[in-house]
Amino acid sequence: MSAEPTTAEYDVVISRGMKVTARDGVRLSVDVYRPAHNGDPLPGPFPAVLTRSPYDTRSGKGPSGQAGNGEFFAKRGYLYAVQDARGRYESEGDFVLLDQDGTDGYDVIEWLAALPYCNGMIGTQGSSLRAWNQNAAALERPPHLRAMWINQGGSNGLTSAIRHNGAMELRWLAWAVTNGIHAQEAHADPKIQAELIRNAEKMYDWFCRLPWSEDDSPLAPLPKWEKWALDLYRNGDDGPFWKNPSRNFEPYRDKSADIPTMYAGAWYDSYARSSVENFLAMDARIDNQYLLMGGGVHGGPNFDNRMAGQVDMGPGAPIKGNLAPDRRTMMLRFFDRWLKGDETAFRDQPKVRYFRMGGDGGRNPQGQLVHGGQWISAGQWPPEGVVNHDWFLQGDGGLAPRAPADTAPSSFVFDPAHPMPTVAGNVSSMTQNLPHFPRMMRTGDPISLRQSIVLQGATDQVTHAGMFAQPPFGDLAERPDVLAFTTAPFAGETEITGSPEVEIFLSSDAPDTDLFCMLQDVYPVSEAWPEGYRLNLCDSIFRVRYRDGFDRPTMMSQGEVVRVRFPLYPVSNVFAPGHRLRLLISSSSFPRFDVNPNTGEPLGYHTHLRRATNSIHHDPAHPSRLILPIRETGA
Repeated sequence: MSAEPTTAEYDVVISRGMKVTARDGVRLSVDVYRPAHNGDPLPGPFPAVLTRSPYDTRSGKGPSGQAGNGEFFAKRGYLYAVQDARGRYESEGDFVLLDQDGTDGYDVIEWLAALPYCNGMIGTQGSSLRAWNQNAAALERPPHLRAMWINQGGSNGLTSAIRHNGAMELRWLAWAVTNGIHAQEAHADPKIQAELIRNAEKMYDWFCRLPWSEDDSPLAPLPKWEKWALDLYRNGDDGPFWKNPSRNFEPYRDKSADIPTMYAGAWYDSYARSSVENFLAMDARIDNQYLLMGGGVHGGPNFDNRMAGQVDMGPGAPIKGNLAPDRRTMMLRFFDRWLKGDETAFRDQPKVRYFRMGGDGGRNPQGQLVHGGQWISAGQWPPEGVVNHDWFLQGDGGLAPRAPADTAPSSFVFDPAHPMPTVAGNVSSMTQNLPHFPRMMRTGDPISLRQSIVLQGATDQVTHAGMFAQPPFGDLAERPDVLAFTTAPFAGETEITGSPEVEIFLSSDAPDTDLFCMLQDVYPVSEAWPEGYRLNLCDSIFRVRYRDGFDRPTMMSQGEVVRVRFPLYPVSNVFAPGHRLRLLISSSSFPRFDVNPNTGEPLGYHTHLRRATNSIHHDPAHPSRLILPIRETGA
């Protein structure tokens, strides 16, 4: 652990509501936290750290508030600038999610560099949408951009994090409705805001009413917001919509600025896959790229939290006290190195640090699983010693590193009117507002007044009363619309680190359906866990019409056996002796993803639902398999 002291050298003053005129004439609002002495701002010049936010830059409330960051950095000799995103709060223009982020970023970065008290050395930082817009700005190559700390942001929004291999991550629709309460149109008209508040209190019910349409959605009071939300929901095919560099950086990565960058993510974050993909793509072409993958959930502050949902990752999980005094200090030392030229800062840092989960198995005082784990340093991703192994689905429900016998396929009936519920997973913003929300409270991120529809992170994969699921309750693996393939108990510690993949041979009586796959660490029955524990590790979903490419949707013929291969989200986990690995397969995980109606109709426009009998083939001619990245002993 780095133990360098980070003393506060300065006081802080804030220049509120400074205006940047973007290239199209729209005025963007920026607050700048400045180092000061006795209440007077100092002339500097100082380096600057910028974050660009769709949340209220002034309130300082909730996890998205920037007042804490602003004071922390300004006290240590930085300008800290916070921009209201276009069309949000004090910035002019129309807000369109993940659009025009690159050019606005360029304009604000260069404006900031030209301030007389700035030395022209600009870094950016931020989580979630504030991470997306950093990547978009880097594609514009602003001359004064020198370093980025990209915390849990997207990569290719078509394949993960917006759309997800054809399915829709419904958290974006929840985000639109709950944040639409603070649209400028809603602030200007109490009737619009009141209607949005009522709709945000019934988010789960609105999910059950999909597909939405114009004027028949919870966003109907905000026609502009409704349009971009429906565009996200309806555009599953690769095409012009997904060539926008604000929502898909993949085609343009060779244009990105050549600057030091930290890609920070977490195994249970909604951006786990994209964090790794961004690092791998950029590390292959430029120097000083870093990857940091924690064991937690979405949100920068959670790097200093040992909990991931209802699972305790142990005292070794937080950055605080393990890798650095805390996350902010680690980020400060990164910028000290690349913006201040401090050769003693962030020196000898490994290229990759990741939290390897597993190894405990006890209970904490609250009765929750302590899964445990530790931070590992590596020079590459996946780390040295990782080898892919094929584990084949067996006709008896087994999962083994041997070819399957000649057995009949395993089948289940998927009824989209009764989808498999999501218990917990890689979600963020999957919330609805609690009733009695104060009617005109202006908070940028009223998360304390929201309830989770889906638990962020990890838990026992069992449904129960009190969650968004219908009876009968119990182990997901025991549902009639689920297949489970499970290994024998591991004889010794077995580590998987990397991105598992599945290759499934499927037939169906429907023209289109989905495949959802989840890996679980299955705890044995013990005194601590008398009913065992089914810990979700990673998962993914795939809309089968896109098996030949996202630009070539192809329907299935009845009885045709098709091959579907796709990656699950990355993970690092040690299976203790006696534990088993389970591959759970279904055709839905709702409301994390939209439900496939199985009709083959255009996405977002289906008119009815139909049941599908889906069969997973596991025979010598159709060897369905799980491809596991296993780290060899001693590596």
